[in-house]
Amino acid sequence: MMLKDKIAIVTGAAGGLGLASATSFAEHGAKVVICDVADDKGEAAAQGLRDAGHDVQYRHCDVTKKADIQAVVDEAVSAHGRLDIMMANAGIVHASDPLELAEEDYDRVMAVNLKGVFLSGQIAGRQMIKQEPDADGQRGVIINMSSCQAVIVIPEIAPYVMSKGGINQWTKALGIRLAPEGIRVNAIGPGSIATEMFKTVSSTPEKMRAIMSRTPMGRPGEPSEIGSIAVFLASAMSSYITGQTIYPDGGRLGLNYVVPVKD
Repeated sequence: MMLKDKIAIVTGAAGGLGLASATSFAEHGAKVVICDVADDKGEAAAQGLRDAGHDVQYRHCDVTKKADIQAVVDEAVSAHGRLDIMMANAGIVHASDPLELAEEDYDRVMAVNLKGVFLSGQIAGRQMIKQEPDADGQRGVIINMSSCQAVIVIPEIAPYVMSKGGINQWTKALGIRLAPEGIRVNAIGPGSIATEMFKTVSSTPEKMRAIMSRTPMGRPGEPSEIGSIAVFLASAMSSYITGQTIYPDGGRLGLNYVVPVKD
């Protein structure tokens, strides 16, 4: 088990990529706290993982509130003595013509997606600095959920793409700051992954065809494939990687044209 007895927090983990990552952490031996604002869904997810034999707890956490994140970190440290992994995954999207985008919708997306990642990393980093290095010489690992939309752009989700671009820069800034402390900071920038959100944007054959026309591997990624990357970044296998964003996108970022799609 690559993460045996590591203590991990995953925000926005009641479902989607957060839950997939929390599941992968747990399967590799970590003790996981999954956080969200969707309490019923989060409790059910945690119970399902406990039923499968994993050490997983659920805690309510609104990542736009510093006190909520601090409380989750403090509780994890009180229970286990340290925090090894912080995965800042919570994120939302809002679709609008950029010229019609309401200020309150812009603020809401940026508060969750960018401020939440900033606060999660800052609070986790402060805790990790105080810890003794583990057997691999690490004080901790911070993983941020970015997107290929940090590089390419769908104009109708402008606040989302802006926030993800900011996450990439924050990952570099925090990674450089914490490198001398034995703490690594990296991000994951997925392309089209088969989550519930993806199913809503690929609900017709025409929509799926359009998405696959810009995906050289010809299929959406699976949430578990993101979980595997999260485990890699959290483990000593990535010990010389920091300040980077890894893009599991089926080849999308390298494509400047559409490809034929098999019927």
